[in-house]
Amino acid sequence: MPQTSSAVAFLLFLLPILNTVLSSSSSCSPPLLPQTATLCPPFTSPPPFPFSFSPGCGHPYFQIHCSPSGATIPIKNLSFSIRQYEPNSTSLTLAPATPYPLPHLLRRNCTSNPTISTLNRSISLSGSPFRVSDSSCSRLSVLRPCPPTNLPNCSRCSWECKLIKNPIHLIQECGGSSTRHREDFQPECQGDVLGVLDNILKMGFEVEWDEDQDTYFSNCKVCRANNGFCGFNSSDPTKPFICFPSQSIVRQQSPNKIAILSITSLFVCFLIAFSVGFVIFQSKRRALLDAEEDPTIIFLRRHRSISLLPPVFTYEELDSATNHFDPKRKIGDGGFGSVYLGQLLDSQLVAVKHLHKHNSAAGCGGKGFSKKSFCNEILILSSINHPNLVKLHGYCSDPRGLLLVYDYVPNGTLADHLHGKQSLYRKGALTWNTRVDIAFQTAMAIEYLHFSVMPPLVHRDITSSNIFVEKDMRVKVGDFGLSRLLVCSETTMASSNSSEGVWTGPQGTPGYLDPDYYRSFRLNEKSDIYSFGVVLLELITGMRAVDQKREKREMTLADMVVPRIQMGLLHQVVDPVLVVDGDAMEGVGAIAELAFRCVADDKDDRPDAREVAAELRRIKCRSRGGSGVLRGPNSSNVVVPDGVGGLMV
Repeated sequence: MPQTSSAVAFLLFLLPILNTVLSSSSSCSPPLLPQTATLCPPFTSPPPFPFSFSPGCGHPYFQIHCSPSGATIPIKNLSFSIRQYEPNSTSLTLAPATPYPLPHLLRRNCTSNPTISTLNRSISLSGSPFRVSDSSCSRLSVLRPCPPTNLPNCSRCSWECKLIKNPIHLIQECGGSSTRHREDFQPECQGDVLGVLDNILKMGFEVEWDEDQDTYFSNCKVCRANNGFCGFNSSDPTKPFICFPSQSIVRQQSPNKIAILSITSLFVCFLIAFSVGFVIFQSKRRALLDAEEDPTIIFLRRHRSISLLPPVFTYEELDSATNHFDPKRKIGDGGFGSVYLGQLLDSQLVAVKHLHKHNSAAGCGGKGFSKKSFCNEILILSSINHPNLVKLHGYCSDPRGLLLVYDYVPNGTLADHLHGKQSLYRKGALTWNTRVDIAFQTAMAIEYLHFSVMPPLVHRDITSSNIFVEKDMRVKVGDFGLSRLLVCSETTMASSNSSEGVWTGPQGTPGYLDPDYYRSFRLNEKSDIYSFGVVLLELITGMRAVDQKREKREMTLADMVVPRIQMGLLHQVVDPVLVVDGDAMEGVGAIAELAFRCVADDKDDRPDAREVAAELRRIKCRSRGGSGVLRGPNSSNVVVPDGVGGLMV
């Protein structure tokens, strides 16, 4: 391979010379953006096409302007502030820029919310390349005024009345199709609908660019295929798109023509002389280059060292391991995909999650939720290690499917043991001591995510269905597709003086979703604590987190159990299996108090994961040798020893 090494060295030597000769560059090329280009929050680096800070570059609908308060973008003659931008994606979080005051509207005193008052009409993105995200529309579709509805004078304040009666009118495109409304958003009653809408506008709503429907971007794809750079030809209105032919544009072609031809001829001759060595070198690199062409792998390598990423499986390997995804091997099914039992070539049993096909051909920065969840889980699980967290053995990114390979946990989930069919898991098989052990192990996993991972990691989907049980009843917490690192930008945090967190749309499982997070859009570690509190209530009662067979006001488990704890009527909902379990006498009240604190409506009233784990450790020790009394069904309250149950009346 000496010839190959010489060829590479010579190429590296020629590159600076070529760059010097071809010194005139396009201002639209991202690597060669002019030094005078201004960046403003939330952007920390020049954004890629189609966005641009420089006139004449990028997509004409994606021209970004900088102002003292941050970046703005015009859409259909309306100006929007950019609250958040996900790097390498086409999603933006937008909020209407501060509207011009309309004195005649403010004088009528229809509402004290200035944004609502001065907007005076629905926001419409129709005719633009932007599309309002499903989550933003769902947030509006579930918002309802609490009866009795308090309306202003509708003859003078028709706009406000229209919004109070049906808040989805705030964004015109959201009322188009009910299929865009997601099931993980529950109906919500608000006394001050206009205040909630004003808060939504201040925080911003998410929009996505549907590049497949944009003919302008089709021209860019052709341009990139020919190694060009996309731009906008502002000098000729009849030809708005321009493809710069190379990374460098020669402004002074004539004086440099001889030098260019000489260097080019020398370069071609050298390539011919070393063609054999170059072909050998290329053949050895082909496998790596092919892998790097996968946008998923490029994204993952940009965010994580290649040595830390798990192995990559081929689709054929996992197809064979699961017997072509045989339905008989399906061991789980959820909203994001199906899980199959697989056996690798070394006879190791694994669980293979096959994500549903939503934009699986796009990169991790694309708009597809499945793709984002897929890449998020790989990055998260490749950076953490704890005995009570599932281990990721590898992944496969293929046009035929997105696949994740985990530990196979052969004993089902906690939900299976608490709520599953008796033919699979005998009801009552979970003793009280086993339930306390499961709670303690889960708390240890959450404590690790919140205090040992830097920055802290919020799971966002702690449920009994995501707690997997080994044969020896050890547990592993899994499904990190919704997880989020608590990394806050200065711009998102500067406008608030509350506790740490990140602004993000509420996501999670109904019944476990933190109501404080749902209302405020602010995510922090206490959101996991709320979800874990619901799991504790499941362990105490044996009931599901959400059951539509229960009365509407008690449909969620927290709404059902918390009032009974406050009134000293816990015995009414304790799992009958535990009432006859002598060991359960020791700790049901203590666990109930801990769960009560965890599901506090205000996140500041909840303990952190370290306090929860410490309290469960004390309960676990006491349940093996303490003395206490859990009164029978005719008793009116639960007595807990040593002052643990101080919330009973």
